[in-house]
Amino acid sequence: MSTTVSGQRDKHSLGYAVRSGLAGGLAGCVAKTAVAPLDRVKILFQASNPDFQKYAGSWTGAFRAGLAIYRDSGIRGLLQGHSATLLRIFPYAGIKFMAYDQWRAFLIPSKEHETNLRRFTAGALAGMTSVTFTYPLELIRVRMAFRSRVTDQSAPARPSFFRAMTNIYQEGATSHTSAASVASTTHIFNRFPILKFYRGFTVTMVGMIPYAGTAFLTWDFLRAHFYPVRDDTTTRPSILANLAIGAVSGAVAQTVSYPLEVTRRRMQVGGITRPDRWLGWGETIRMIYSSGGVRGFYVGLSIGYLKIIPMNGISFAVWQGCKWLMGL
Repeated sequence: MSTTVSGQRDKHSLGYAVRSGLAGGLAGCVAKTAVAPLDRVKILFQASNPDFQKYAGSWTGAFRAGLAIYRDSGIRGLLQGHSATLLRIFPYAGIKFMAYDQWRAFLIPSKEHETNLRRFTAGALAGMTSVTFTYPLELIRVRMAFRSRVTDQSAPARPSFFRAMTNIYQEGATSHTSAASVASTTHIFNRFPILKFYRGFTVTMVGMIPYAGTAFLTWDFLRAHFYPVRDDTTTRPSILANLAIGAVSGAVAQTVSYPLEVTRRRMQVGGITRPDRWLGWGETIRMIYSSGGVRGFYVGLSIGYLKIIPMNGISFAVWQGCKWLMGL
């Protein structure tokens, strides 16, 4: 049921920021758990895991891939990497939603300043802020989800969070590369080992601008259109309305940013496919195009919609519900 609320809140206060972040963290955990099996399959498709390439490219392929994982490893296989997801998503979503509230209040202090460009900017800055603080956890999660028995037969069927983190830290040059490449990479990794946890960081940051910016722009625009502020008060949307608006926001954002997401996944698993060195933007893009053409940049998009539409809807709805319970 919709309720009417006042727009007068001190959004810059520490109490508001903490509660907004807590609401966002809880929302992210609930949403990610709801779509965890789809997330595992999508990562396998995007990163071109050799076990699952035969399933990619169709709506039914995602279902058949999920069945294959279930037959091989059961429910735990479908949730592989989810522990790292939860460790990452609580601070990631918490910081993202908290930062959005803060950036929006800063960029749009009044209705007169409310423009689509400012909405987009607030969302993009919120996404970039959250990624900066939580990216190593994202990389560990992707590595855990990417592992399968064919890609690494010596590893356990279900890698632990600590093992995935250790493997990333120990990655280095192999005997299949030139001496110059080995020397250069070894120097960089030995001097700055933390950089191993930031493979694909630049493309992630660039991809976050259209994704988070478009998601929050669409969210804010649709809420303002259907639930406009009048006399400093607005009608609070119902749970179903927040679900619907959040779902549409996710679908639009996914479509805009998906090629960058595929590039990011390939770079993130570069430590497995090419542990000796960094995979740069140009090389990764050429590799994707040579193996699949333009369609290669959209592999897994169908399952991406299956995942992102309910996830965004649930995330925004739970975030708003928690804010309401916390009196925000």
